[in-house]
Order: sequence, then structure tokens, then C-alpha cells
Amino acid sequence: MTATTDTGPTAPARGAGSGDGVGSSHGAGTGDGAAGRGEARLRRLRALRAGVRRGGIELRHLLRDRKEMSGYLSNVVVALVLATFISDDVPGTRIPMAQLTLSGFAAYLLFQIGVINLPQMLVTEREEGTLLRLRATPGGIPAYLVAKALLVVGMALATLVVLLGAAAALVDGPLPHGPGGWLTLLWVTGLGLLAVVPLGAAIGAVLPNPREALALIMLPAMALLVTSGAMFPLTTLPTVVQNIASVFPLRWMAQGLRASLLPDAARAAEPAGSWQLPTVAAVLAAWAVLGFLLAVPLLRRAARRESGSRLTARQSKAQLGGAPAA
Repeated sequence: MTATTDTGPTAPARGAGSGDGVGSSHGAGTGDGAAGRGEARLRRLRALRAGVRRGGIELRHLLRDRKEMSGYLSNVVVALVLATFISDDVPGTRIPMAQLTLSGFAAYLLFQIGVINLPQMLVTEREEGTLLRLRATPGGIPAYLVAKALLVVGMALATLVVLLGAAAALVDGPLPHGPGGWLTLLWVTGLGLLAVVPLGAAIGAVLPNPREALALIMLPAMALLVTSGAMFPLTTLPTVVQNIASVFPLRWMAQGLRASLLPDAARAAEPAGSWQLPTVAAVLAAWAVLGFLLAVPLLRRAARRESGSRLTARQSKAQLGGAPAA
């Protein structure tokens, strides 16, 4: 009887203790998980805010840098001068060929900022040790990428506004006709930048140095400018060239901007006889996805591989080659 009496009260006590222990452990685990997720969200928010601030600073520095600004404005001047020497009409229409050329050149300038200017910026800043310093800063790399995205978008939009505004005022350049044209201009510009900016970031992650970057990028970019129908109707080129150009985003960016800026009669000069806007959207979206899939791992790899010894070795090699130290 004594044993039974002792066992009865003891068992529930052990059960209560065990139950309390399990419940306490589970609650702590859940609390730790929620705290971890909250901390991760806070880190991402801080990186986003830092990136926005950095992007604003870089945009202000760009506007104050006369050398950089003259380089971008010179492209606009080239387009305007080129348009003044073109007096023909688009084949099969009465639309001035200059308007088609300006529309295509606008697409090329967006393409150039993403695929030529951005890789050069990334490689130059890597050589100067920026990537190495940011790697040691919490949230530095995400903030850097946000800042560069804002800088590129700001440059692209400013270039497009200056080009179209100056062309409309000086050489009777094209402007959207109605709300539909403006809407097409907005989504083609946005999707076009999504297609080329990640691609440019991926290219910048693998280029060896700033001196070779321009040489490696410029020749393919100029070849695409000639073969993508940006300067003259695509139908004047051989079919095999049209098919090759159709793989790359510049051809579809140019066609989308023509759809937004030119009258519907200009469709007669397109290979399919229409603007093919669904195809424009599909191809640019595919390039955007491919660019992100390439850019993210390549940029992470470049950041992981960056070290003080690599930076010193590159700078020593540049000095031996006659280049100034970064």
C-alpha cells in the first residue's frame, strides 16, 4: 500500500515535468525561428535602404561629372546629326527614315548602357578594390547591386528623355501617338532594361580588366547595332542575318520602340508585317530570366574570389603594363 501511494503522486509529477520541458523547448525553437526570420528581413531592408542612398549619391556624382555627362550626351548628338543626313522614307510608306533610325538608336543607347557601360563600371570598381571593401561590410554586396541598378535605370531614362525630346524639337523626331504608344514605350523600356542589365552584370563579373573590357564588348555590340534593324529596316538584310539577330534582345528592343514611336503604317517595313509585341515581350522576358540566372552566381563567385592578394597582383601587373595605379 505504501509503494502504491508513493508511485501514484510521483508519476504525474514526472509527466508534468516532462510535458513542461517539451512545451518550453518547442516554444523556444519557434521563437528563435521567428526572431531569425525577422532579423533576416531587417538585414534585407537595411541593405535596400543603403543601396537606395548609394544609388542617389552616384547619380548626383554622375550629374556633376562633366566628362561622364559629355560622353553620354555625345551619343545623343551623334544620333541627331545622323538623322539630319537621312532624307529617304521608310520603304512602302511616307514616314521619314530618320524617325525609324532615331527609334532604333534609342534602343541601342538603352542596350549600350546595360551591356557596355555597366560591365565597365563593375570591372573598374573591382580593380579599385570596391568589391573587396564591400565584401567585408554586412549587406555591402546587395546594397551595391541595388545602387548600380538605380544608377543604370536613371542613366537610361535620362538618355531616352534627352534623345526623344531633342529629336522632336530639332529634327522632327518621333514621339508616341496617344496613351497606347506611351504605355508601349514604358513597358518596352522597362522590360528591355531587365533583359540587358543582368546580362551586363554577368559580363562584368567575368571580364579580366577595364583595359580589355571595352575591346571585348564593343565589337559584338557594334555588330548587333548593324544587324538588328536599329539603323535601317531589317528586311534589307539577308534572311540568315535576320534569324541570327532575332536571337538577341537588341532586335526586339528596337522593334518594340518603333511600335511605340512610329505610326502603324511603319509596320510594312517589319519582316512579319506587324509589330509582334507578344513576341517582343516573350523574348525580352526570356533574356531577363537568363540574365538573372547568370548574373547572381557569377557575381557571388567574383565576390568570393576577391582578396587583397589578388587585388595587389592585378595592380602590380597594371603598373608593369604602363597603366596608372587604381
